[in-house]
Amino acid sequence: MQKAYRASLLRFADDGTALYESDGLLVTGTDAATGRRVVEAAGSWQSLAPAYAHLPVEHLPGRILAPGFVDMHIHYPQTDVIGSPADGLLPWLENYTFPHESRFADPDYAAGVAAFFADELLRNGVTTALTFATSHPQSVDALFAEARRRGMRLITGKVLQDRNSPDGVRDRTEQGLQDTEALIRKWQGVDRLGYAITPRFAPTSTPAQLRGAGELAAQYPEVWIQSHVAENLGEIAWARELFPESRSYLATYDDFGLMRPRAVYAHCIHFDDDDRALMRDTGTVAAVSPTSNLFLGSGFFDYAGADRVGFRYGLASDVGGGTSFSPFRTMLAAYYVGREGQTKAGLSLAPGHLWWQHTAGAAAALGLAGAVGNLQPGCEADFIVLDPAATPLLARKTAQAESLDELLFAMIVLGDDRLVERAVIAG
Repeated sequence: MQKAYRASLLRFADDGTALYESDGLLVTGTDAATGRRVVEAAGSWQSLAPAYAHLPVEHLPGRILAPGFVDMHIHYPQTDVIGSPADGLLPWLENYTFPHESRFADPDYAAGVAAFFADELLRNGVTTALTFATSHPQSVDALFAEARRRGMRLITGKVLQDRNSPDGVRDRTEQGLQDTEALIRKWQGVDRLGYAITPRFAPTSTPAQLRGAGELAAQYPEVWIQSHVAENLGEIAWARELFPESRSYLATYDDFGLMRPRAVYAHCIHFDDDDRALMRDTGTVAAVSPTSNLFLGSGFFDYAGADRVGFRYGLASDVGGGTSFSPFRTMLAAYYVGREGQTKAGLSLAPGHLWWQHTAGAAAALGLAGAVGNLQPGCEADFIVLDPAATPLLARKTAQAESLDELLFAMIVLGDDRLVERAVIAG
């Protein structure tokens, strides 16, 4: 069944340019091959209305239809860890994260957090996410079951961590790998779900576990890989002590076969050009996590270096090190990072590029270009309804916007979950 929506319309061209229709039409229908709801047509009302005059139209005056946001790195078990004070990454893990994650051995507890987590994603306009679970297989089952119930596109995986981890979250080398393969076979490709092989980070896995993870990655090229790298100087020194034969912390993952397309590494802050070239040459991508990096004092992602060498990246909330589920907070933090963390003159990231990093750009980095993160014909029909007058100040500012950049930037700076009136999953 076709559905039609009339409102302002935001989407992206193949080169990342933001496209905007102040009076647009979005038509969704069912893809005959997959049975999924997809975008059938998107463009100006004036040009498309005659072809769809037979359809009833949901008219949404004053609203903007935009692609659902794509969060490239988030920890669903850390929903209740958000906002916990700590001196830095490693104390934060020890004092808050690991004790809380141990609770996910209880399937009922995991299911309760999964439901709340999915609510928060959608309330904030995030319709696709790559997320960590915990080392407990039941945590993966709980989140996949919740996402499947809602029809969401979601990727997750059991955390692998067989050393340097406390009781309650530490797994066993072979059992962790066996559990991973069983979960891949159970969930990969079911409806809109995808599996991610998930070493927490190199220091918490033995060489045997990383080697086994790389073998699974080679055996199942359709799955994703996710981990952390080069976030914190103390973490880097630790990784170098544990893996002295690797050229760098990042190269450790490549040495074990864990860098390839659909491999996503969070943070990627403290890189040299050899690291950047390794990302580019292997098709590995970065999940940029600005609110987390600012909160934990980890450093700034080097946008200029990434663009100069040419590897892909997209935005991520990194809850619970990150401080908000809101993509608007993440985009604003990325703008701060560009201004403060680059050259002396600063790097002013354009509003459309910030938005692209959290939608179509993130989707492309995940290997999902043309599937999610956009509203071009053929894309899955995940979109959000934005109310640019959601708060008095936002209404005042957006009403004065004289360009698309001004409109998008006003929403980035002043927006939060109140801006998202509705999230529509699969049409």
